Amino acid sequence: MKVIAFARKDLGTGASRRQRNAGLTPGIVYGGTAAPVNISLDHNALYHALKKEAFHSSILDLEVDGKVEQVLLRDFQVHAYKQLVLHADFQRVDAKQKIHVKVPLHFINAETSPAVKLHGGIISHVATELDITCLPGALPEFVEVDLAKLEVGHSIHLADIKLPKGVAAVIHGGEDNPTIATASVPAGKVEAEAAAAAAPAADDKK
Repeated sequence: MKVIAFARKDLGTGASRRQRNAGLTPGIVYGGTAAPVNISLDHNALYHALKKEAFHSSILDLEVDGKVEQVLLRDFQVHAYKQLVLHADFQRVDAKQKIHVKVPLHFINAETSPAVKLHGGIISHVATELDITCLPGALPEFVEVDLAKLEVGHSIHLADIKLPKGVAAVIHGGEDNPTIATASVPAGKVEAEAAAAAAPAADDKK
């Protein structure tokens, strides 16, 4: 994905306010061997780009005054109640150095899993994104979690996910195989099934 920006020389709170009033969003590009560069981006283009999942987890081609660099979106700030992007931070990436980034999880085949298809179960997504490390060229837009074999009362863990080639998960908190998704039957359904099973037994005793 390509992002167009312009070098920004006027700095400070007043300058940023003037930028926003002119339909621009101030930002910064940092990292690598080059010095940080203050930039301006078209607000509306950035606002709509931020709505795209891939914009947050892809290598972006950032063009600043005609020069293109590969970057990652690292942070952005939005107004508390206005549809206004206040600032955006981009980090340069080196094709030969691994990056550390979060990517979204895409859950597939829930409707065909035994938990849902046979038992009317509910699948809960314990995690919605995954912390990974890889070379920029191997960065996936998302990681798929296949729920096709998930049974009621069971879970999908990190070790059950097939990661793309060259991608490794980053573990936090000392848990080496965290839970990604679980399958359970709603409490009301369990009670109803128990009552239905008990009714014939009561009739047999009469």
